[in-house]
Amino acid sequence: MIPLEDNAADIIGKAQRGLRISDSELTKKAGVSPQIIRKLRDGDFDESALLSVAPVLGLDGRSLGEIAKGEWRPKKIESSDGLAQFTTDYNGMAVNAYLVWDPATRVAAAFDTGADSRQILRFAQHRNLDVQLILLTHAHPDHVADLPALREETGADVFTPAREPVPGAESIEEGKQFRLGNLRINTRLTWGHSPGGMTYVVTGLAHPIAIVGDSLFAGSMGGGNVSYRDALQNNLEKILTLPDETIICPGHGPMTTVGEEKRHNPFFAGKL
Repeated sequence: MIPLEDNAADIIGKAQRGLRISDSELTKKAGVSPQIIRKLRDGDFDESALLSVAPVLGLDGRSLGEIAKGEWRPKKIESSDGLAQFTTDYNGMAVNAYLVWDPATRVAAAFDTGADSRQILRFAQHRNLDVQLILLTHAHPDHVADLPALREETGADVFTPAREPVPGAESIEEGKQFRLGNLRINTRLTWGHSPGGMTYVVTGLAHPIAIVGDSLFAGSMGGGNVSYRDALQNNLEKILTLPDETIICPGHGPMTTVGEEKRHNPFFAGKL
């Protein structure tokens, strides 16, 4: 099974950097020693210290403790007729790409490329899928590394967020809609990790699907490299307001659901 992208130390670090809280400020507000902060960052968790630090960082202490103790991971979501996940290695980092298709018409869309699109191409050929669209969540290299090959092999039209242009791809804004056989794909701008991160919401299968790129991970989120506060707000307002059964397809780590993240993601638990 794909492991969680972030452990509790990663989550604390992302929140601390995003809020620009220094170690000295964190120790003062949480009432813990600098040594305890260093231990938390090194993955040596004391539950009482964790519960003291979490609210200062805007994190839910209960769900952060679950992750620290290895007590939670999302229920496994199997690839189904209409959705497949592909994980490849990019310089030692596992990165995900996805295929979504209409089971009736066999027309498909690829979401990102990962480091190597050969898995996608083999799967599409085996399932007799016609890949007509390549939709990019954002332009970070690990997500578009094999775009030239995937585009050449499929002849698909390529689209990228307008704020993150990619050579050979048409730029799109929030609200752009696509039709894929009997499926509908709507776009939501969920920037913050990157300048123009886009979430694609697919309806028409057994469950809604949200391909979120690095906006949100199972139990965590992408670092707010551009704007931490906007990343948080966009995740809350544009992803976690989708129906609980919505399958979330992240750029790293396992698939999850909106309901799981509302209950177990330390950044968001208790906020909806």
